[in-house]
Parts: sequence; structure tokens; C-alpha cells
Amino acid sequence: MGRREGRRSVANADHSVRGGAAAEEGTRTGAARVVLWLVVAVLAVRQATVVLRQPPGERFLDLEAWTGENGVLRSTGSLYDGGRFTGTPFAGLVLKPLTASAQQALGVAWTLGSLLLVVALGVVAARALPRPAGRRTALFAAPVAIILLLLSLPVRNALHLGQTSVLPVLLVLLACFVVREHRAAGVLAGLAAALQPVLLLFAVLLWLTGRRRAAGSAGAAFALATAAAWALAPKDSWTYWLHHAGGAGLGERPDSLANQSLHGALLRLGFEGPLETAVFLALAAVVVVLGLRRAVRYARDGQLLLAVAVTGCVVVAVSPTAWQHQLLWVLLAGVGRVGKQAADRLVWPAVVVLAVTLPGTMLLPNIETLLPVRDNVLLLAALGAACVAPFLLRTSPYWQHPVPTDHAKPVAARWRRVPLLPFWRRVLSRPNLLLELLLIRVVYSAYAQVRLAATAGRPLAEEHGRQIHAIEQWLHIDIEHWVNHTVVRITWLSEFFDYYYLTFHFIVPLTILGVLYVRRPADYRWVRSSIGFATLLALVGFWLYPLAPPRLMPGLGFIDTVHGVQDFAKPDYGTLTTVTNQYAAMPSLHFGWSLWCGVVIVMLAPRMWMKALGLLHPLFTIAAIVATANHWVLDAVGGALVVALGFALTYLLSGPRALTTDRADGGGPTEPRSLAERSAEPRPEVPSFPAQSPPVAESVPASVPGPGAAAKVGGP
Repeated sequence: MGRREGRRSVANADHSVRGGAAAEEGTRTGAARVVLWLVVAVLAVRQATVVLRQPPGERFLDLEAWTGENGVLRSTGSLYDGGRFTGTPFAGLVLKPLTASAQQALGVAWTLGSLLLVVALGVVAARALPRPAGRRTALFAAPVAIILLLLSLPVRNALHLGQTSVLPVLLVLLACFVVREHRAAGVLAGLAAALQPVLLLFAVLLWLTGRRRAAGSAGAAFALATAAAWALAPKDSWTYWLHHAGGAGLGERPDSLANQSLHGALLRLGFEGPLETAVFLALAAVVVVLGLRRAVRYARDGQLLLAVAVTGCVVVAVSPTAWQHQLLWVLLAGVGRVGKQAADRLVWPAVVVLAVTLPGTMLLPNIETLLPVRDNVLLLAALGAACVAPFLLRTSPYWQHPVPTDHAKPVAARWRRVPLLPFWRRVLSRPNLLLELLLIRVVYSAYAQVRLAATAGRPLAEEHGRQIHAIEQWLHIDIEHWVNHTVVRITWLSEFFDYYYLTFHFIVPLTILGVLYVRRPADYRWVRSSIGFATLLALVGFWLYPLAPPRLMPGLGFIDTVHGVQDFAKPDYGTLTTVTNQYAAMPSLHFGWSLWCGVVIVMLAPRMWMKALGLLHPLFTIAAIVATANHWVLDAVGGALVVALGFALTYLLSGPRALTTDRADGGGPTEPRSLAERSAEPRPEVPSFPAQSPPVAESVPASVPGPGAAAKVGGP
């Protein structure tokens, strides 16, 4: 009896512990969800404010061209006179009643209505995620989807122009996921096609996936809406359907960067005339066949949202014109799962989100060989989703159980009161190269934009320059003038420092990161975080303390060896005048990044002569920035400070650089071994699984064996 009571008390205690943990988890989840919805509200208010605060002539450019005082919907002539209206005649009939509203009231109502459509679109897309979905996914999906939609270029462009492009997407999603009755769903899809004819491809998708009544209703609704437009506006219908072949040639030039379709890309590549038409039709046919076959496959697998997104990407590619505000389908394609390893799961969604939210100039540098890619980023993303991306099927054993990532247990930091971030799990394998290159490029673009935006008045920057000069005089370290004039008298030395200042600033850090990425992945992640933190802290310094460098200080007699003699009445800072902030001198990232290089080389280089050579780089750099009159000595001190803080933050948040993991047999920590030795060890293979016909998640094995335990990755 006593033994039974003891077991019961232990069970009750265990239940109370689990219940308390579940309650705590529920509280954290609820708080996170509230925060996400607050972010949605802030973004919505910001988007509405940005649009409505613009002058009347700079907002709702398309809406004003349609419904304004001299808009095409008010004129007695054709809708397509002047080429301003690009919608179908049916869209003109739908928008016609809006011409009676005052422009200001219409603008407010239009913006709020568009935001409501975006919210509805995000909610429907979140509910359409393939099942089974985790509890957190179900709770967080809607606010995350709305946030991504509000940040996307298509939605921002549609709000700015006053476009209706969100409505057809929402109609298609309602037809596929909300309306259960086939005829009503088909009517919604048909109305979407009446607004954008290429969306008739969704009727084909409905037919091929077994919803033939809905497909027939979609075709009938499209035909009735188009016939009504022919009856009420025959001249406009003739112009749109026959003269312009379904709207081709309306609006902006089809070869402009705004047209992200195959037709626009071919025109930008130099194709023209009958040859371009033939190539476009051939490529469009291939994309339609491949894309619809893939969409049908995913729909039958239970991933209907992915099937709809793939079909939408086909629409983007094969449309004669696919303007930026019509590219929401690309963002929806981010729901597809790509990759058998857990570490690869974020690659495709991250690429899609970056392509849809950032302009191509931020994703790729201004290099001539990359211009065809940079100018067609959204089209390439759409083609990738439609024809290339290897999305997993739900019958795959990796759908819910990908190969786990090889993590290591970090050594706790010395400052015990500062906890390590629980989500910052140290990964021993190298990160995905594509994501890493995108990350470096995006971070550097953001750094350049913030640095340029952190401009201040010239008087304030010069006042700060006088403060720095006075402090250096008090400390007896004001050596800039002597060094500058001494170097100028030695021609070869001046040319050397000019070249070193302009060149090695980027080459050396990128080379170190590249070598570590290939040879020492775990160390690469640690040092990459440290330089990232240092750069962010430097941006704070640029913003809070604009400082004129010695070469831009009038009356002190400095010689600008890089840009030449300056006329301080009308200063000319060289070719970088319009693309960089000349008063971002404190702290000096020239010296900061070079010091980071020296520290990393000293920590990781296997030979003493390499360590000594690494220390020469910061020494040459500080000599170059002072000799060329581009920085004060205290700027270098500031650069050293932000680098030290960058290393300290990385240490605090993720632990020391050296890592240990437990032995596979449960023993103590492994002996130190090089990463090459650890990588050369045989790794257990993932067992094969028998094919399964129904996409039932419960039949997937409970786990997939991952890589073996990793060894310590540490010093040289």
C-alpha cells in the first residue's frame, strides 16, 4: 500500500512539473504572438502613413490616372488613349464607380481597403499551409505572413501606385481554400481572370486536379465578364483584346526593368521582332507544361498552397507584362520545403523573401557580368519555383524529419551572469554558400545605406573635428600633420599608402572569411559574428558623432593624397562623393577591420611567421589612414574599441570560440582534433525508406540518424 502511494505521489509530482512547463511554454508562445501582431499593426500604420503623407501628385499615380479629374475613366474616349490604363475593359467597368468620390477620401479609403485585403490574404495563406503543421506554426503563421506581405516590394508598390493587384491573388486563394462549393469557387477564379487574363491558368489547374465543375464555372465567369465588357465598351474591348493582344504593349515600355516576365527579359537581352516573339512563345510553352505538371503533383500530394504558388509563378513568367505589383505569387512560393538536411531548409525561403523584399541592387553588386541576373532577380525566382526548385513531397521521410544539424555544446563564458542565447546553437558545418554571400552583400548594402543616411551638417562635423584635434594636442598624439607632410615628400611611399588605403580594406577581410569558410567552418561562424557586431556598433558612431577627417578640416594644412587638393568653399571629395558619407570618420572601420584581421590571424594561424605577418596589416593600415589624412589617431582608437566590443558580444552571446561535444558513447569530451580529421571520419548513412502511396505524416519514421558527434574545434 505504501509503495502504491509512493508511486502515485511521484506521478502527481511529474504531472505537476509537466503542467507547469506546458503553462510556461504557453505563456511564452502567447507573448510572442502578441508581439508579432503588434509588429503587424506598426507596419500597417507605417505603410499607410508613408503613402498618405506624400503630395497628391506623387501618390496613387495609377489610381489618379484612372479616376482623377482628367483620368481615363472620366474621359469620353477610349480607356487606352495615352497608354495609361493597363487593365482589362472589365476592370475599367469595376473601377468606374470610384470616379464619383473625392480624391482625398478615395485615397484614404483605398489605402485602408488595400491593407485589409493584405491582412485577409495573409490569414488565408496561413490557413492553407499543408498539414500536419506544428502548434507554433499554426499560431505564428498568420502574423508572419502578413508581415512579409507588408514588407514585400509588390505590396509596397501596389499601395504607392493605387493598384488592384492584391485583389486577384486573394480571389484565387479564396476559390482554392475558403469556398467549398465548386461553382462559387469557379466564379471567384473567373473574376480574377477577368481582371488579369493569364490567371485563366488556374482554371486549367482546377481541371487537372479533379475540380472540373469549378474549372468550368471559372471559364464561364470569365467569358460572361468579358462579354459584358464587350457589350458595354466594344471599342475598348477591341483595342485591348485585338489591337494590343491581351494588353501587350500597354503601360510602360515592355523592356523596362519593371517588367519581370520572359518577354521583358528577352527584350532587355537584345531580342526583337519576330525572333523575340517566337523565342518567347517557345519558352512560355515549356514553362507552362513544366510548371502545371509540377503544380498538379504538389496538389495531389496535399500541398495545394504550393501548387497555387507554382501556378502563379508560371503566370508571372509567361505574361506579356508582369509588373512589380503583380509578383506576389513569388512570395507564396516560399512555403515549399527544399532539402533533406535541416540546415538547408531555410535556404529557399530566405532566397525568396530577400528577392521579394529587397531591390536587386542590394542583392548583387554593380558588376557588368552580374547585371542580367540583378535585373531579373524576381523573374529568376519565379522560374526557379515553377520549373527547378526540388520541393519535397509529404511522402518523403525527410518531410518532417530532415537530417539533423551537427551542433556542438558550447563552453560557457567566463561571465556566468550573462546567459548564452538559447537559440544561438553553434553549428560545426559550414553554412550554405548562397545564403552566406547574400548575407554579406545585404549587410554591406545596409551598412552603406545607413552610413550615407547618417549625414550631418558640415559645421557640426568640423566642430567635432576641432574637438578631436584639441584632445590629441592635450594628449600629445597629434602626429597627423607631421606624418601627412612627411609622406607627401616621398613619392613612392605616398603612392603605396594611397593604394593600400583604397585596396586592402576589403580584400584582406574577405580573403580571411573565404579561407575560414573552406577550412574551418565553426571558426568562420564565430569570427563572422564578431565583425558583424563591430560594424553595427560603428554605424551607431557614424550616426551619433559625425566627424570631419583631417583632409576636410579647413585651416589645418592637411594634404588629401587620395582625392587631391580640396577647395573648401566648394569641396569635391572625388568619385565617392555621391555614394558615401564623407563625415563618417569616427570610428575608423579601415583600422577596425584591419585589427580584426590581425586578431583572427593571430588566433588561428598555425605558424608563427603567419601570425607576425598578420600583425603587419593593422600597422600598415593605421599608417595609411594617418598618412593620407583620412583619419585622426583617435579614430583608430574608436575602431579598436568597436572591434573589441564585437569580440566581447560574440563571446557573451555564444561562448568561447573553442567548442567541445560529448563522445558518441556518452563519455567525456573528445580529444582536440582538427576539423579536417573530423570531416574525414566515416559518417553513418541515412537509411532508405520504402515508398508510400498516401501522404500520411504518421507513417514517417520517428527520426533520421544524423551525423556523428563532432570533435573539439579550437586553436591552431
